Amino acid sequence: MELESLGAYLKTRRDRVTPADVGLRTYGTARRVPGLRREELAQLAGVSVGYYTRLEQGQAGTASQQVLDALAGVLQLDSAESAHLHNLARQPTTSRLVRPRPERPHPRVLALLASLGETMPAVVLGRRGDVLAWNRTGHALVAEHVDFDAPHDLARRPSIPRMFFLNSLTRNLHRNWDELARIHVAYLRLTAGRYSADARLAELIGELAMRSGDFAKLWAKGDVADCTVGTMRLQHPTVGGVDVDYQVWLQPDSPDHRLEVYTPNDSASADALRLLHSQAAAEQEPEVALSEPSRHPDR
Repeated sequence: MELESLGAYLKTRRDRVTPADVGLRTYGTARRVPGLRREELAQLAGVSVGYYTRLEQGQAGTASQQVLDALAGVLQLDSAESAHLHNLARQPTTSRLVRPRPERPHPRVLALLASLGETMPAVVLGRRGDVLAWNRTGHALVAEHVDFDAPHDLARRPSIPRMFFLNSLTRNLHRNWDELARIHVAYLRLTAGRYSADARLAELIGELAMRSGDFAKLWAKGDVADCTVGTMRLQHPTVGGVDVDYQVWLQPDSPDHRLEVYTPNDSASADALRLLHSQAAAEQEPEVALSEPSRHPDR
């Protein structure tokens, strides 16, 4: 399964830009395309129409950085979208999917997670959005319906994208689900551009596209975005309304892995997190999920 081609991405971005956006006059003539025509984009980017057409058709070989930067400028791509464009352009034309080894969090990431304690909810996420580790308050906040020890077992390791699009409990948890769904899909596409040969990632995207109409519609839009900060507005089954800001700490030792930390953005949410922490502590002595996962087949 090819996750995405350079040509397909160029077309979705070209459809998004209107002539007025780039200062072109149309003189009221009818147009058969929603955005720029190929010849208009080629002219503005300083390349021949034939060459650009071959780019969209996947027949032009490797595009130079100068050409890609020119196209990104005309298409008004932001930094994440431009990075995705360059990632797609670097993909080999005949790439084979490979099955990566199961992900394991780096010890320094786990040490950082442990240093946060239990009062601040935190989750360690892998390349494909799998939960690699979490503290008890993070578990209680985002997935209390899942076994706390599930990240230890590769066969049961929770997948945030799967839960987000396929699990009604997770969907009902998020009051701003529509906003977060767009971010999830856009970040997953950015990841797919970085790791186009990842068979597990291709399987995940294929599964979500088949089983979730919402995911399929969002994926078809072609949007790309990084995901480093934002807000989650939750209706938690245990503590009620909770609004938290999330921020991602990237890990130099394992750049595929992300430590996501949640902080309350109002006093009521702070009280709710303290209650979650107290309940988690009462159920079991706080213990961060740090042990090595068992060697079961990955999902």
